[in-house]
Amino acid sequence: MRKFTNLLFFPLVLSVTMFSQQILADDGMIRLASPYSVSVTLDKLEAALKAKGMTIFTRISHSDGAKKVGIELRPTELLVFGNPKVGTPLMLCSQTEAIDLPQKALAYEDEAGKVWLVYNDAEYMAARHHVTGCDAAVKKVSAALAKFAAAATH
Repeated sequence: MRKFTNLLFFPLVLSVTMFSQQILADDGMIRLASPYSVSVTLDKLEAALKAKGMTIFTRISHSDGAKKVGIELRPTELLVFGNPKVGTPLMLCSQTEAIDLPQKALAYEDEAGKVWLVYNDAEYMAARHHVTGCDAAVKKVSAALAKFAAAATH
């Protein structure tokens, strides 16, 4: 019986330990590797967002900006997007959410030539802004962002 109990207990301890380490290392950003270039990754993201009625506010090429001042920066682009039907309920729960909204997604090429898509974790933002009573809205945003990111990186 003791062996059986240990077999059940060990995976639980291991998963709790791994989860704790993940929380301690968490910076509030979700990163996904993309097999595409930075521009193509954001093109795919933009198309997925527009298909769902999201507003694209702006797209910023930090690489182009750097080039204008004589500095070379690996491909780095930011997409700013949102939807007042989604963001406003979060701001009603905590107006300071507005500093992180509209949403942003960053695509960049790292020093090894790998492309990454990064965006803010909705649940992390909710905790940051002490959002209470909006669990359904936060989960909805989190799921939608994950779908959009998957569309851009697959």
